[in-house]
Amino acid sequence: MNAWRWLLRAKRWAQNPPSWGQVKLVVGVIALCIVLFLVERYVGWPDWLTPDRGGSRIY
Repeated sequence: MNAWRWLLRAKRWAQNPPSWGQVKLVVGVIALCIVLFLVERYVGWPDWLTPDRGGSRIY
């Protein structure tokens, strides 16, 4: 995107900010992603969430 579009989008967002519920939703999703990343990084990925490589395919 070009810089003018970003400036116009920022102007519109400043004039009509998102609702408090929408802000909480976005912050909650970002927090969930960070928590999942940290759990995977320091605890490890659980084996029951790893898909099996083998198996038969049904066509």
